Formats: sequence, C-alpha cells, structure tokens
Amino acid sequence: MALSATMYVFTVRLVDADRGIYETLNLRLACHPSETVEFLLTRLLAYCLEYGEGIAFSKGLSDPDEPAVFIRDLTGALKAWIEVGTPDAARLHKASKASPRVAVYVHRDAESWLTRLAGERIHRAADIAVHLLDRDLLAALAQRLDRRMEWDLSVAEGNLYITLGEETLSGLVTTRRLAE
Repeated sequence: MALSATMYVFTVRLVDADRGIYETLNLRLACHPSETVEFLLTRLLAYCLEYGEGIAFSKGLSDPDEPAVFIRDLTGALKAWIEVGTPDAARLHKASKASPRVAVYVHRDAESWLTRLAGERIHRAADIAVHLLDRDLLAALAQRLDRRMEWDLSVAEGNLYITLGEETLSGLVTTRRLAE
C-alpha cells in the first residue's frame, strides 16, 4: 500500500517591502512521503518570495517536467521557472531555454552542488539566480510545523521575519548567480 501525501494549510500574511507586496495568501501544500519538511517549507517560501500575478505550484511529483513553482502571464506563456532543491545541469539548461527567468531556492548546503554545476553546459547560466535559504531558520520552522498554520512573513533587504503567534523567527536569504 502506497503512502499518501500529508496536506498542510497555510495562511501567510505577506509583507514584502523590497517589492511593495502586501497580500494574504491562503495556500494548501501536499507533502509527499519522499519529501522532507525542509523541502516543503522551501517550496512555500519560494512561492511567497516570488509571489506575483500568475504564480502557481506545479502538480509536483505527478508531473516531473514542471518546476516546483512557475509564473505565467495572462496568455499562458511561461514568465518564470522556479526550482526548489538542487536540480541537475540538464534540468537547469531546459528551464533556461523554456523561460526568460529561472530561480532556484536551495534548502541544503549548496557548495558541492554549485561546484558540480560549474563545468556543465547550462543555457544562460549567468542569469540563473540561486537563493540560499537560512538553514537554521528552516530547521526552526520544521520544529514548529503544524498541519494548519498562520504566519506573518515580512521581507526586507533579504531578511525574512516570520511571526508564529507570539514568536518571531528570522533568517537571511543569500542570492548568488549560478555562474559565479
């Protein structure tokens, strides 16, 4: 018997001062048994940090050819391909050819992954943004994860402030270019 996904419901009051976004997001995310909680949280944060018109989660593991998160314009054309984790060079090459903007949100130590990608052929590699999430912040969020959560997420100059009830957690998002 196959294990089923665990559903999580998030209400995120997003204040992104860097981009002038003030929204309340009601999101349902499925966490497949093969995913880690840190991966789930990274998907959620990537969605929030990329939030804009036309953003959506993919179907996940049931459609492996799609990114974790994407943005389409009103015509359905792909505007942004947003990966979570440490995708291989072939996937990034494909993404960069398919979309004018590619971003990767990493929830693990990225140095060995970046070293592996250094010699690979990736279309427009210098244009791919790699966002390294604070691993201590992710660990703290994972410890507090519940099936239904309300967050206040504030973003200012790459700093994340997440308020859960009376407690505020903070961490930094460091951005690099793939070809650095």
